[in-house]
Amino acid sequence: MKIRFYPVKILFLFFLTTIIGCMSLLIGSVPVTFKDLYNLFLGGGQNASELVRQVIYEVRLPRVLLAIAVGGGLSVSGSVYQVILINPLAEPYILGISSGAAFGAVLSFLLGMGFLGTQVLSFCGAVSVIVLVFLLGKRFGELEPNVMLLSGVMVGAFFSASILMMTTFLKDSLRNAVFWLMGQLSLADPNSVAVILPVTVIVSLILSVNSQKFNVLALGSETASHLGINTPLLKNFTYILTSILVGMLVSVSGIIGFVGLLVPHICRMIFGADNRIIIPASFFVGSAYLLIADTLARSIIAPAEVPVGAITAFIGAPIFVYLLRKRFGR
Repeated sequence: MKIRFYPVKILFLFFLTTIIGCMSLLIGSVPVTFKDLYNLFLGGGQNASELVRQVIYEVRLPRVLLAIAVGGGLSVSGSVYQVILINPLAEPYILGISSGAAFGAVLSFLLGMGFLGTQVLSFCGAVSVIVLVFLLGKRFGELEPNVMLLSGVMVGAFFSASILMMTTFLKDSLRNAVFWLMGQLSLADPNSVAVILPVTVIVSLILSVNSQKFNVLALGSETASHLGINTPLLKNFTYILTSILVGMLVSVSGIIGFVGLLVPHICRMIFGADNRIIIPASFFVGSAYLLIADTLARSIIAPAEVPVGAITAFIGAPIFVYLLRKRFGR
């Protein structure tokens, strides 16, 4: 395995994501130039106008950083789920985590709570599903992929039905609930980013450190056990850690589909099947993908916005179909 080339590829993806993030800072209803960015970040901000400073620091930069965290976190989670569940269709939302988070969010709208209350109830809903699916999916002390997937689908269906029932009682908050269910980053704020981004980076680093174990686990649980991997501990730890990350991300962004499903497959087609490159690459490719989607979402009908979840689905669905046809030669 040509491990010596991995840092170069990851560094290239890092710079590519940085460039896309800078381009995203320039696009919007208020014109911003490269010179403005230079004055703000490298020139001490002395020559930047107050309007540009407010737009960048209070609106666009938190949104860009949140897109990086959400896109990267969902992509890394999807790549890891596909390994531990041995299923190429596994992704952060198939286990019902998003439905649990959405249930908590819609409940907060029904109760008339603010954004912080929505985040708290959304995260609590996600954690409740994480625990429930974890308990239902265990067999002989180890997570059973098929049982876990079916449990996630059934739990998700139950919470989705509960959400539909609650939306019938929503009045003024119905539009907010619909936008949240479709995914959006418009409510990004520095306080949320200050928590979400470091947690996402730390969890992604932990999963990357264990990437060689995931390579062994991909050979099958029995083979991995014979090769010295504690498969129950690895699966349980990975599921809990990754799912909590997904719950945090969904609590601030809503349901943004196709990122965790599509990006890992793109990375495998480009870089191969080695998780030592797939997991970190998924972070940067997912970040870049969501940055592009969010920039389109707030630019297509500016000054109004399209839910970013609609953009990721609109772009991701045909790409995923193309990848399937190319992979199976039809």
